[in-house]
Amino acid sequence: MPSDSNTNRSLPELFSNLVGQLSTLFRKEVQLARAEMGEKFGQMAGAFAPLGAGGALLLGALIMLLLALESLLVSFGLAVGWSRLVVGVVAALAGYGLLRSGLAQMKMSNLIPERTAEQISRDAQVAKEQVR
Repeated sequence: MPSDSNTNRSLPELFSNLVGQLSTLFRKEVQLARAEMGEKFGQMAGAFAPLGAGGALLLGALIMLLLALESLLVSFGLAVGWSRLVVGVVAALAGYGLLRSGLAQMKMSNLIPERTAEQISRDAQVAKEQVR
């Protein structure tokens, strides 16, 4: 009969060992999740500066283009007030569509630590097999 160190251990010792290993595993998974979330937030934070600068320049250009469109409508014979109203409504509708599109892309699901979730799922499966 082969001598195995686990055959001489009592059930409470084995259970205590299992609980200790699961506790260590859980702590490691939390550390992994924190690291992965920090990485994802870092990627997002790096995008804010160019987005802000580009947005500011585009806002200035948009104002100039809207004023030019208003002037064009006036040159076609539309009254100044009506041309401003038409340009304002078109710009508002376009802006609303763009905001909705951007918000749809900024989902919280993009921040989920996928690798950690997969690892936790695998660890749970291994733990279930060990308990059997």
